[in-house]
Amino acid sequence: MDDWVAELRGGSPNGAWDRFIHRYRRLIVATIRHYVQDQDEVMDVFAVVCEALRGDNLRRLRSYVDSPSHRARFSTWLVTVVRHLTVDWFRHRDGRRRLPAMAKGLAPLRRSIFEHVFLARRGHAEAYGLICSHDPPGPTFREFLVELRETYRILVSGRQGRLLRELLPLPPEPEPEARNSAEMSEVRERLNHILASLSPEDRVALELYVVDELPAADIARVLGLPNAKTVYNRVYRSLDAMRLILQRAGISRDDL
Repeated sequence: MDDWVAELRGGSPNGAWDRFIHRYRRLIVATIRHYVQDQDEVMDVFAVVCEALRGDNLRRLRSYVDSPSHRARFSTWLVTVVRHLTVDWFRHRDGRRRLPAMAKGLAPLRRSIFEHVFLARRGHAEAYGLICSHDPPGPTFREFLVELRETYRILVSGRQGRLLRELLPLPPEPEPEARNSAEMSEVRERLNHILASLSPEDRVALELYVVDELPAADIARVLGLPNAKTVYNRVYRSLDAMRLILQRAGISRDDL
């Protein structure tokens, strides 16, 4: 039994909170950083998350502890709760007003693509026609596709991309012209199947190790795994399975 759980069941919510936040602070902050880059915003969201978790006499934490059965380990459950609280913070603070700010650094053509494809939810062909009609003769369709793919790459990468995916469902990304769409669809389906087959622990371990670059020893501690070697085994087993599928499809790192 975790020490904070023992404190909570022993009728000491303040002691339980102190022990809980000491153990899981790094995991909470790492989860917030998936979506937030600015350090001041990280701390603002962290304060909101702590308030929500501590509120109503630790109601959220008690709901997990008192549940007769659990579908996920506590660390996995906590990551999910923090993620929802983080996204809700952005929704309540900015809503859709924040989305245009993501396009401020884009070149004019990419900004137009963002507005037509991402915000207005228009199809690629329709967006191309509107862009050309607004500023004739406009780019060639080949040039449009190159800029379209680059816009996707910029917007869906990093913390900004994670937040965008949560706030606004992304339109389907165009397939590379040199790649057969059916082949790529099959590859994606296989990769998604692998990700779906991973246990919640493996998915969280993979994300914390690859994306947030947390030390394996810290990941083992927050996920309750025996040691860092266990983390390495889980992460590299998952990555090897994905790499094999890509190699069989003839896709190299330069193609991604």
